[in-house]
Amino acid sequence: MQYLPVAARRFAAWCAVLLLAAGVGWVGVRLCAEFRTAVTPVLLALLGTALLGPLYRWLVRAGVGASPAAGLTCVAVVAVVGGAVYIVVAALVDTGAEILASLRNAAKGVARHFGAAGTSLDDLAANARQLLGRFGGTAASNVISGVSVVAESIAMAVLALLLVFFFLRDSDRALAGLRSLAPGDSADLLEAIARRSFAAVEGFMRGTTFIALIDALCITVGLLILRVPGAIGLGALVFVGAYIPYLGAFLSGAVAVLVTLADRGFVIALWALGVVLAVQVLEGHVLQPVIQSRTVQMHPAAVLLTITAGASVAGILGMLLAVPLTAAAFGAVRELRGRQATSRDAPAPEPPGS
Repeated sequence: MQYLPVAARRFAAWCAVLLLAAGVGWVGVRLCAEFRTAVTPVLLALLGTALLGPLYRWLVRAGVGASPAAGLTCVAVVAVVGGAVYIVVAALVDTGAEILASLRNAAKGVARHFGAAGTSLDDLAANARQLLGRFGGTAASNVISGVSVVAESIAMAVLALLLVFFFLRDSDRALAGLRSLAPGDSADLLEAIARRSFAAVEGFMRGTTFIALIDALCITVGLLILRVPGAIGLGALVFVGAYIPYLGAFLSGAVAVLVTLADRGFVIALWALGVVLAVQVLEGHVLQPVIQSRTVQMHPAAVLLTITAGASVAGILGMLLAVPLTAAAFGAVRELRGRQATSRDAPAPEPPGS
């Protein structure tokens, strides 16, 4: 090794470090995947704590005790989430028949103009029994697995809500426990890294919520003006989808345009597309640079790569958690770099007796 040039030795050292980091990261991802039932509620609870921390601190400053303030905050979460679910479900129930009828008419028009022989809707209806007999077992197994997934999701949501209560109430104890676990005299450094990382996540959740609210209000108003059925439910969908940067807003906007196309026709769908694009331009050129640049200092290319990696690892949940986790990692790195720069610029101590 000593006979190699200095550049080659440095390259080999960096390769070893990258391979070691990749191996540790892969093992961590595999462990999280194996224990996802316990890991997922913890991560969701951390996001909820970052989002609800200002409300909890306001209640505490107003004279409410720690436990009642945490309880009221969790009740507010249940009320908001339950209200959003009720709005979406009510909109689907009220306008579901109209949307299905419009989709059915659109499908008939496509089949009449572009359908080939043997592929019309009548042929599919005639062969329905054969299709159901062939795929009935698979459909039954899929229904059973779907029910189990829903039950598991509800259990994780309840556990995450309970963890939010304890994280809000016992945040000071968590910091004290973290300091007690720090080796040597690194307690201050570990606490500073934890605070910086959590502040990055808190800034991401606060900025994303503000942007999601503006997007949802603008798109809902536009759809109401265009008299699109389920406009309020579609606005709630836009609000939820905005928590997945870039891709979530695109997918929820596409759903709104498709529903408009099915119910109101091509011309009104173009107007709805214009509303969605205008909101996207407002978000991409005004809201994201002004709001998120002050909270999550990440380049859009890094955000897209992070979302793609999260989707490949854990699907929709990975897309939701990828950006805040990366923001927390970036916050920790910035804290370390800032401390290194401070220690480098600090004057060297004078020798004794000078």
